Amino acid sequence: QIGSPRAISAFLQRVGRSGHAIGALPKGRLFPITRDDLVECTAMLHAIKQDQLDQIHIPVAPLDVLAQQIVAEVASREWPEQELYAQLKRAWPYHQLDKHEFSEVIRMLAEGFSTRRGRRSAYLYRDVVNGRLRARRGARLVAVTNGGAIPDQFDYDVILQPEGFSVGSLNEDFAFESLPGDIFQLGNTAYRMLKIEQGRVFVEDAHGQPPTIPFWFGEAPGRSDELSLAVSQLRQHIDKLLERGKDETLPWLTQELHLPIAAAQQLYEYLAAAKAALSVLPTQETLVFERFFDETGDMHFVIHSPFGSRINRAWGLALRKRFCRKFNFELQAAATEDNVILSLGPTHSFPLQEVAHYLNSNTVRDILIQALLAAPMFGTRWRWNTNIALAVPRNRNGKKVPAQFQRNDAEDMIAVIFPDQLACFENLAGDREVPDHPLVKQTIDDCLHDIMDIDGLERLLSRLTSGDIQLVARDLTTPSPLAQEILNANPYAFLDDAPAEERRTLAVQQRRFIDPQSAAELGHLDIDAINAVCEEAWPEPRDADECHDALIMSAFITQTEINNSGHASLWHSSLSTLQTQQRAVSITPAQTDIQNEILWIAVERLSQFQLLFPHLQSKPDIPIIDDSSYQVNDKEQAMVEIIRSRLEALGPVTAPQLAKPLGMGTNDINIALLALEQEGFVIRGQFIDTVRETQWCERRLLARIHRYTLKRLRSEIQPVSAADFMRYLFHWQGLDEKADGQEALAQILQQLEGLPLSAAAWEKYILPARMDLYIPQWLDNLCSSGRFTWLRLATQKPRTSNTDGKVSSKPRLSTPVRQTPICIIARQNLPVWKALTESTSTELAAPHVQLSAHADKVLGLLKLQGALFFDDLVAASGLLRTQTENALGELVATGQVSADGFAGLRALITPTSKKVGFSNT
Repeated sequence: QIGSPRAISAFLQRVGRSGHAIGALPKGRLFPITRDDLVECTAMLHAIKQDQLDQIHIPVAPLDVLAQQIVAEVASREWPEQELYAQLKRAWPYHQLDKHEFSEVIRMLAEGFSTRRGRRSAYLYRDVVNGRLRARRGARLVAVTNGGAIPDQFDYDVILQPEGFSVGSLNEDFAFESLPGDIFQLGNTAYRMLKIEQGRVFVEDAHGQPPTIPFWFGEAPGRSDELSLAVSQLRQHIDKLLERGKDETLPWLTQELHLPIAAAQQLYEYLAAAKAALSVLPTQETLVFERFFDETGDMHFVIHSPFGSRINRAWGLALRKRFCRKFNFELQAAATEDNVILSLGPTHSFPLQEVAHYLNSNTVRDILIQALLAAPMFGTRWRWNTNIALAVPRNRNGKKVPAQFQRNDAEDMIAVIFPDQLACFENLAGDREVPDHPLVKQTIDDCLHDIMDIDGLERLLSRLTSGDIQLVARDLTTPSPLAQEILNANPYAFLDDAPAEERRTLAVQQRRFIDPQSAAELGHLDIDAINAVCEEAWPEPRDADECHDALIMSAFITQTEINNSGHASLWHSSLSTLQTQQRAVSITPAQTDIQNEILWIAVERLSQFQLLFPHLQSKPDIPIIDDSSYQVNDKEQAMVEIIRSRLEALGPVTAPQLAKPLGMGTNDINIALLALEQEGFVIRGQFIDTVRETQWCERRLLARIHRYTLKRLRSEIQPVSAADFMRYLFHWQGLDEKADGQEALAQILQQLEGLPLSAAAWEKYILPARMDLYIPQWLDNLCSSGRFTWLRLATQKPRTSNTDGKVSSKPRLSTPVRQTPICIIARQNLPVWKALTESTSTELAAPHVQLSAHADKVLGLLKLQGALFFDDLVAASGLLRTQTENALGELVATGQVSADGFAGLRALITPTSKKVGFSNT
């Protein structure tokens, strides 16, 4: 099973279909495709172990199926209306069928619909006087050829030419909106469209040309409620284990859940990092609201809600509609099994906890109905229901009706039945008016209860309001690990109709692999970044004009701030000039308790301060300038504009800090801050850890702080230049400070241990480059004393092909030569290196290598008599010198025999000397 099947029963059914033979054991293997999928698959196995199953939900009186069955029954024989109603109620899904709904379906089938293509879908004659139903001509044929409740998906198969095999599928909307010649991407390959036919798209390889990304409208099957509960319970249990550490968590995953060690390790690291970032793992008892900035300065809001995609779709659509009405800005949204994401605009600013109260359980149903009418799901379900109810036949005259024609017929029908659905937005005043029509009611009911779970959402919102569900709010610098999947949402996760390549979440730069220690820092802003942004935001004028501009932009500047700045003299001279030119004045607010606190303001701002302080005295005393740019109507608006400008010159600041220079109470400041928050200008939060009060920061400055924090984190892992890396390598290898002596040589050999290099290169290039004076005797002493030895970790060359092209089964053996790669190993580490190459050496061991008769004879002498010199081997074996050389070369190549010491190797690769001692390894 590739990926989770989203239901416990589906997995058990698929595993149960395996092993269909007498005595065979059904088996199933799960291959998770994402880390969230790994959590879901683990929870599913745990639920199966506890004998949990999904509950079966029987649809309640589907009216589209009812219409199809009525046509089929009446097409067979004439029916009394009351008798047919009683007969249908005997079926369990219709045992509570309302008589009014039955009559509306009968009326729809008898009167039909009027569309641009004429009157259609009238299949019955209704005798109202006698209460009898008879079939119209053609009703029986339509019922026989269009029966069934399985809808047509209209996904197009993608056929690669000229090979002729399928490489995937495309959603009908993307296929309809594409033309031959368009280039799109499936998987990691770009394809060019050649031809589009009914249900098939023929393509060819585009050879890497820039493609567009296909998009999918509609929906995918959601996770069952029981599996969602299992995921929540697994997270809750692991959350408690993580408090005890890794030693408690990993054994439980491997022993209790029987996970492979690799899967258990990955699951632990993923959830541990998520807990470190969010402080808690989201469950159905604890929800987490997360917010972060992207690379362009926009915000994204993520709800971690493991209730399944049916509830999350409903919550996301309703929230999207509520945000649209509250902030007058259309959002992009997506929902998966565990998350909801809303890509916020520049006008959105709100406390995270406040979102929990945007929706109410008593009114969310009406909001969701208005939201789903604009979503792609309604149009898709409408076409399905018109097919099932026989209003739009799928087959006509013995042929399949093309998908485009079915879509057009369904759209014509909705234009007649539900005009507001396709009406121009400029002509709509308020909500769409939903008609009381059987197919419209059934389509909305399918969206509310099949695609989504409105009842579950109402229960969730009720628990949030009552406090039964704990809420955790987190403002992060980068997305948490649990937000990764929703940012790269799968097809059918989108709640709006934006194509995949236009998603605003693409602007979010993600850290794919993050450890728990680093994840714990995601919620903290760098204090150096905050200080840097505060310094950049604070004006530093160089002349009188820049000083005047600074006074206008920051509303006012206190005398204390000027004295504490690094350019106090420049400030004083510029302000003196502005006073002389009557462009700036100094004031002392009458209400302030701070003695000698003077505020400097631009003359353009004087009218705003006089609204705040009616008895204000300015120095010099000059009349108010009639400048419409800074005119306000009342005291509250004046306070908002002054605080707005003041925040642009400051970083994170508290309400008392804003109120102190004005000598005002914090209530007036808080009212202005809340008004600015409604505009999306300012954001509240805990930005400086050492300050416990609520802090406020201008949105643009806060985005810059986040950006600087990320820049600092990225600079810590930024790669060095190639020159710096080479300098490090030269120093690490001892090429800049050369050593001297036999012990220094031993340290060099330990550093190079296990490195295969040419036999002749060791003493000619490698060792002399690292020592002031290299003496070969030192290496001989280290080898003869038993501290180091040399060997070939790869004891044979690959098999080669014979002249006839066949692969030889006998390894190609060769005597060590000057270019033979050898390693120098500390003898105490020799077992470790041999164990590392055990998989290779087992193929080359003596029992698996067919030795020649001469090599076998020499090997027997070495095993019997121990180490021997070459001349002694020639004398003892009775072989010729050349035969002995070949036998030794074969034994050395197969690892059976070694030449004693590096002096032996030196002599072995130098043909002029034969004073080499050999021994069995």
